[in-house]
Order: sequence, then structure tokens, then C-alpha cells
Amino acid sequence: MAAKAEPQFLYLSTSGWKTGKKHKIEIWFVEHDGRYYIISEHQHNAHWVQNILHNPKVFFSIDNAFFQGTARIINLEKESGLAAQVSILMSNKYGWSKGVIVELISLTLPST
Repeated sequence: MAAKAEPQFLYLSTSGWKTGKKHKIEIWFVEHDGRYYIISEHQHNAHWVQNILHNPKVFFSIDNAFFQGTARIINLEKESGLAAQVSILMSNKYGWSKGVIVELISLTLPST
């Protein structure tokens, strides 16, 4: 029996900081120490990053597992070790790791 392929995408839903409307994106991710990490190649200019800065409550899904949680921007100066580990994981999985790192913290057990 073949091993199940690791999911390539996470689906992130944020609330628009101007409109309050839900916005959903498909994005690459890695898991590290029970948390999920995504990277914004457009730095703080990405709309979803702006949404998180105004309201850190998020919903995200991986395969058929759904999570409710919070998101935060990783501080590269204060959390350089974590940032380096996430960058290595992203580089190994996707061959890319440049941008603002965002940590997703699940506040609920996954539901299907």
C-alpha cells in the first residue's frame, strides 16, 4: 500500500478588514511542531496579510480537515530560529521560501 501523499495546499479564509467579507486563498504550507506556516511572497502588501493584521481570527482547511484559529506574523529578529526552520521546510517541500512568514494556530481540533 502506497503512503498517502502529503497535501500541497492549505485553504485560508480571512475577514476583509474593510468589508468584513470572507476571503479564501489557496496557498503552500508546512507543518512544524503542531502549527502551520505559510509565506506571503508579496510581504505585507498581500490582502490576506492585511486582513490578518487587522483581525487575526482565521479559518483554514487541509484536505478534508477544517480548523478555526488565529494567525500571526513571525518576527524575524526575535524568532530567527523558527523562521530559519520554516524556511528550510518550505525550501525542501517547494523549492522556495522568500517572504513574510505567518503562523497559523489551531484553536480547535480538526473537523471533517
